[in-house]
Amino acid sequence: MIHHTMELLTKMALRTISGRSALIFNSKNQMNITRTITSQEIFAREDKYGAHNYHPLPAALSHAEGVFMWDVEGKRYYDFLSAYSAVNQGHCHPRIYNAMIKQAKKLTLTSRAFYSDALGEFEEYITKLFGYDKWLPMNTGVEGGETACKLSRKWAYNVKKIPNNEAKIVFADGNFWGRTLSAISSSTDPTSYAGFGPFMPGFELVPYDDLISLEKKLQDPKVCAFMVEPIQGEAGVVVPKDGYLKSVRELCTKYNVLWIADEVQTGLARTGKRLAVDYENVKPDILILGKALSGGFYPVSGVLANDSVMLCIRPGEHGSTYGGNPLGCRVALEALKVLEEENMAENARKLGEIFRNELSNLPREIVTLVRGKGLLNAIVINKKFDAMKICLKLRDHGLLAKPTHSHIIRLAPPLVITESQIHQCVDIISNVILNHKE
Repeated sequence: MIHHTMELLTKMALRTISGRSALIFNSKNQMNITRTITSQEIFAREDKYGAHNYHPLPAALSHAEGVFMWDVEGKRYYDFLSAYSAVNQGHCHPRIYNAMIKQAKKLTLTSRAFYSDALGEFEEYITKLFGYDKWLPMNTGVEGGETACKLSRKWAYNVKKIPNNEAKIVFADGNFWGRTLSAISSSTDPTSYAGFGPFMPGFELVPYDDLISLEKKLQDPKVCAFMVEPIQGEAGVVVPKDGYLKSVRELCTKYNVLWIADEVQTGLARTGKRLAVDYENVKPDILILGKALSGGFYPVSGVLANDSVMLCIRPGEHGSTYGGNPLGCRVALEALKVLEEENMAENARKLGEIFRNELSNLPREIVTLVRGKGLLNAIVINKKFDAMKICLKLRDHGLLAKPTHSHIIRLAPPLVITESQIHQCVDIISNVILNHKE
């Protein structure tokens, strides 16, 4: 009788509660009904209460581990975006998690008004790892870009002796380094810049992967820096011709211009090397890092440069309350050690070659081009097909990716992915493409 009554109450309770529900019985066998939110409810809530500055692919995620993410209904997906390469080490890497928890129990924030025992240790590690004199910490990738621009202008006036307020920085068409007013002032994408003027003065553009145009710009004695992504990520994983970066280094040296390499997305093992510039054995004057610098746990970014550039900025001229905080330093230190000690660059290089070779077999009438390096890759979709619809079908088959520029699908899994998993994902992508209709 008691069992029958409990069963009846359960059915009645579930009928009165919308969405998904879970039954939990305590130690006294008393029933609690815990309601869990559905994906559709999550979509509706964000639409109602959140700003409409993003258009997410409809997947409501609740937890992740390694290369996988799960939605609130429990469906598992391969992650082929990696939070725009912020989780190169895989979701919730246990070493980084433990480092964060350990530090969070001790000291999280001092501001830069005082020293901490964490910042100097991290500065020593990262400068020695990448071969620079100094590290300037910030939080987000776009702050790293802003910092590089400020450093370049200070250097322009202090060292190159460009007249005050006349320094110019050159960027490549198709660049993307964020959405601050400075970042969109260098953009060639109307989605980023339209309706937000007036824009930052002193920013000029050249075509990407065009050395003739670049040299012409650098001949202007008021140009102090050239900022470029070694591979353009948001533009659709655009890879320059071999030798481009080496020539950029030579031209910047020739015309006494600082070369800023934006490796926020391409750096930290993503392309199969520690840095994408390592493929041509060249060294930028200013190196911007972010994203995977914290393995997805905490915003950490910054720039590396030698003393001749870095010491142009003096106390009080640039900074951040959170930049260089103890929690971020411990997280970033462990994130870098994980990349190095677990050989993630080599895994990205090896599996990236397999991945592109397999995808090259897709029909050209749908996939017109496969490109990338390491595990930063993209497929270019024939414009008569809808790339978002393809991504929605990939989602339905357990793989999450997102289009960029409407006809390009970026494919960038965490670097902990295995060869067998790569083949499984190739099968998913191939089946979706082969069965796709306009």
